[in-house]
Amino acid sequence: MNAPVLNRTPEALIEEATVDAYGEDEQLTGFLTMIEESLAMPFTTTVLGVEVSVVGVDPAEDGRLVARCARGSVRQAIGILDLPLPEPAPEGWQWVEAYRSWAR
Repeated sequence: MNAPVLNRTPEALIEEATVDAYGEDEQLTGFLTMIEESLAMPFTTTVLGVEVSVVGVDPAEDGRLVARCARGSVRQAIGILDLPLPEPAPEGWQWVEAYRSWAR
């Protein structure tokens, strides 16, 4: 059985997300799956001084993951690399950090 996410290094999470992946596309899909399954959504964060709700995560056509953000009827995709996490961070935030380490 895997150790709880809180007790695992980003490297261990990267390994778990990409273990059976061949190539970057499959690795990205691994991260998308882990984030979708683990990140407590929706959650509220602040982007450019405006409070938004993060309601999901999607792959973008350019090969990165983006957060689906909403404020009222306005929707905007923001790259996970640029998304500020709130304090306290939502459950599963470790997967976002592991993706950021992998993507950079």
